Amino acid sequence: MHDSLPNGIPDLVSDHSNGAETAFQKTRPVKVGSVTIGGTEAVIMAGPCSIENREQILKTAQAVRRAGAVILRGGAFKPRTSPRDFQGLGKRGLELLREAADFVGLPVVTEVMSEDDISLVCDYADMLQVGARNMQNFSLLKKLSRYKRPVLLKRGPAATIKEWLAAADYLLEGGNSDVVLCERGIRTFDNSLRNTFDLAGIALVKEISNLPVIADPSHATGRRSIIAACARAAIAVGADGIMVEVHPNPEKALSDGPQSLDFIGFERLMTGLRTPLRDVYLFSNKEVQANG
Repeated sequence: MHDSLPNGIPDLVSDHSNGAETAFQKTRPVKVGSVTIGGTEAVIMAGPCSIENREQILKTAQAVRRAGAVILRGGAFKPRTSPRDFQGLGKRGLELLREAADFVGLPVVTEVMSEDDISLVCDYADMLQVGARNMQNFSLLKKLSRYKRPVLLKRGPAATIKEWLAAADYLLEGGNSDVVLCERGIRTFDNSLRNTFDLAGIALVKEISNLPVIADPSHATGRRSIIAACARAAIAVGADGIMVEVHPNPEKALSDGPQSLDFIGFERLMTGLRTPLRDVYLFSNKEVQANG
């Protein structure tokens, strides 16, 4: 099954059909509410890094919905580098996120950090996110694999492609076939940006795996001025969608303000994507399938 894999990509899975690494297979779509990731349209997920209060999340939900986002993102439980940083509103944040999503008619993706919180987050979210820091939290992955809820698996900041796909296999092997990968930048020697955006990694995973892949240019760059350009580049290399952080007033955001777009910035990003988005997405994915 893996004989045709490119040199340098080790065999990750034994002879089974649902592994994360499946040579040159057509993308397996994943449904999140009424939205299909890996279908004929590139999917835009948008919302604040952290849910701060009711007004903030409601305004943001309306703004991103109006601009064209189809999934609302927002953090209720926040894995922060420092314990003194804002850690999120927890359950109250989930309640506000669900209220805002229902108000504008969008499905929700949000992060689950702990095995103990899975059932709680499932009560509010249509898709569960495994953050970069938890990509190799194997106990969490094993437990998530038993839930019938789509999972967005972010790549760890120091993870190889092999390790990323192996982490996805923990979900697949446990019985959850609704897995979407997310490239959010990796750590390299270059410190010009928050992370290094691995566009080649997106293209490679699209070539060797049948799992949908989305890109997070907010975390990948940490710099709002280049988010739009990186979003277009990700679509061009085959990403099935984009995740973007949006905030009513990024300068006053409790987390990740420098990498968040304001409402006007997000509208401009969507305008820039709108004309070429479908054509570029369809072309790039046809190229992957044709070369396979």
